Amino acid sequence: MEDNRAEQKEALEVLIEFNERVLKNMRIIVKELSGERLADTNQFLKGIADALNWEIEVVNGTMGMLNEGKERVNKEEFNTAVIRLSEAIKANDDTAMAAAFTELIPVFERLGEAAKEVTA
Repeated sequence: MEDNRAEQKEALEVLIEFNERVLKNMRIIVKELSGERLADTNQFLKGIADALNWEIEVVNGTMGMLNEGKERVNKEEFNTAVIRLSEAIKANDDTAMAAAFTELIPVFERLGEAAKEVTA
C-alpha cells in the first residue's frame, strides 16, 4: 500500500510539470482552431491529445489520493469536459474543439493545483 502511494505521488509530481506545458499548448491550440490554423495544427492537436490521455491515465490512477480528505477534482466535471473534447475531435469540428479546450483549461488548471496540494 505504501509503495502504491509513493508511486502515485511520483506520478503526480511528474504531472505537475507536464500539466503546465499542456495548459500552455491548449491555449495555443484554441487560437489555431479559432481561425489561425497553421500547417502543423493537426499534428500539434494530436500531440496535445496524446498528452491529455497520459494525464487522464494518471488522474484515474491517483483519484483517491487527489481527493483524499476533500474533493479537489470533481470526477463528473472532469469526465464531462474530457468527453466533450473527445466528441469534438471525432467530429473534426474546429469551433467545437476550440470551445471544448476552452472549457477543459480550467479543469486542468484545478488538476494541477490539486496535484501540487497533495504532493506538498
